[in-house]
Amino acid sequence: MLGVSTMRRFLLLGVAAAIVGTACGGSSTASASPSPVDVGSGSLTGAGATFPAPFYQKAFFDYSAKYPQVTINYQPVGSGAGIQQFIKNTVDFGASDVPMAAADITSAGGADTLTQIPTTLGVISIAYNLSGVTKLQLDGTTLANIFLGHITKWNDPALVALNSGVTLPSSSITVVHRSDGSGTTFHFTDYLSKISSEWKTKVGNAKSVSWPVGIGGSGNQAVAQAITQTAGAVGYVELAYVVQTGMQQAYLQNANGKFVQASQAGATAAASQNTSVSPTNFSITNEPGDTAYPIAGFSWVILRSSYSDSAKGKAVVYLFQWLVSNAGQSEGNALQYAPLPAAVANLALTNLKLVKAGGAAVLG
Repeated sequence: MLGVSTMRRFLLLGVAAAIVGTACGGSSTASASPSPVDVGSGSLTGAGATFPAPFYQKAFFDYSAKYPQVTINYQPVGSGAGIQQFIKNTVDFGASDVPMAAADITSAGGADTLTQIPTTLGVISIAYNLSGVTKLQLDGTTLANIFLGHITKWNDPALVALNSGVTLPSSSITVVHRSDGSGTTFHFTDYLSKISSEWKTKVGNAKSVSWPVGIGGSGNQAVAQAITQTAGAVGYVELAYVVQTGMQQAYLQNANGKFVQASQAGATAAASQNTSVSPTNFSITNEPGDTAYPIAGFSWVILRSSYSDSAKGKAVVYLFQWLVSNAGQSEGNALQYAPLPAAVANLALTNLKLVKAGGAAVLG
């Protein structure tokens, strides 16, 4: 059974790796090279999605090591909570795996008061806890029926048919899902809504839904913990949490009929199918392609279009300019995040140019 200290490592492993890398590489915060440009300064606060949190924790740590005049405090409280904190103006940036919808944009002050920046590309793994079953195959219909409560035993005929030669137990299935407003949930339910007309009609696609069955956990780390601690459990978790903790993950049938596990390559293949990503056109679930993974998605940050504090405004813009660059994107490689496609990175830079600090645009 995992303790609290073990769970904390879900988000801190990336930070620890950054600390080790700094120590081994001979670079330290004290000896960081001065910036070639004025990147601003100040203590930045952000809150939101747990989906990209391991990536953000590591990247923000390394950025502060390079530019010690900028510190970043990021709280992974879930996409819904991050959007609400941005609306209430209690953070310098919000983070969500789903861009803000029209109602939230209005609540935040209107479209002219903010901009939304894609930051990374991740995948949602179907994790399970089933002793003796080292390979589990699922298709979308069966997965939907598990989460609808129609399939309740691991040896259900639908599961047996998908797993020839595998001995599945007669034990009950425990469904684990998010209890908070979550972009991870949005991407997962977006996928199920494309696969199952019943799911689309009865449950739908949103950051928060009324779950037919199961137990809830707040944040990716809590869902991962519940799955790990519950024999017979199955749930959806961002891949970084699965890999860092050695969880079992299923093979999921994609739109081309191939069974694939969540991977960076699978996310990249899925993302290649949407060539016009924007805050209103961002879905990449159940995309075609032999190697495409069915449940992938972009994560976003939400910035003010104008910061009255010039130093802090510059710090926000240059931080995220670095994050969407090759250097920033490489921070996610070991943590199972795929780099943004070139067109999506260009979208991020274009939107960053809209941000002003002290009345002037930061980027030319």
